[in-house]
Amino acid sequence: MDDVEVIRAIEHAPMRTVRTADIADLVTNASRTIARLVERGALTKLAHGVYTVPPDGADARHWRPPLEGGALALATARFGARAVILMGAGAARYWHAIPRAIGSTTVAVAERGVRPVELATGGRIDFVFRQVEDVDATLEHTVLGDALVTTPSQTLYDLLAMRGSRSALGEAQFAEAVTNLSERVSKPEFQRLLTSSGRVPLAARELVMRLGG
Repeated sequence: MDDVEVIRAIEHAPMRTVRTADIADLVTNASRTIARLVERGALTKLAHGVYTVPPDGADARHWRPPLEGGALALATARFGARAVILMGAGAARYWHAIPRAIGSTTVAVAERGVRPVELATGGRIDFVFRQVEDVDATLEHTVLGDALVTTPSQTLYDLLAMRGSRSALGEAQFAEAVTNLSERVSKPEFQRLLTSSGRVPLAARELVMRLGG
């Protein structure tokens, strides 16, 4: 298989992203092939052993994915398509509730104890354990392909419930995210989410009283 065929194969992978091991059956020396494609600007390194093909023919030597898209692509390559969900501050960024870029994001996976990953393109991914089917998420389009993102109501709940959200974002960004998400969430919608949740943080109980219908 020549380089063009390898690139096309990676383009057809979920979120245009693979691990080195994923192409081991396609070429004689996967590591050497990937190194050559990175040098030629055909592949972008996301992290050790994980690579993506930039969209629209962009030169990988200059192109960088947004943190949220890169995080979803890496997680998809590691855990499988539709098996990961962008949540917390990352989902708030996706929904434009936080207008400025942040340095870390959170991805939910159905595996405990997954260590954080520093992306080669910048930013950190924190992984949290969640059963994907129990999370209110929607399939959304990102720069590298379709992936699951928590709904605005779930994102709002998670920000209020996740330990460390306030300190990770800072008081101003946290308040901004909660305010912006609250404008997109109706009271009945948020109330249904709280009713189905096993644990309801005090901040969420207080917020539901202030939401509109």
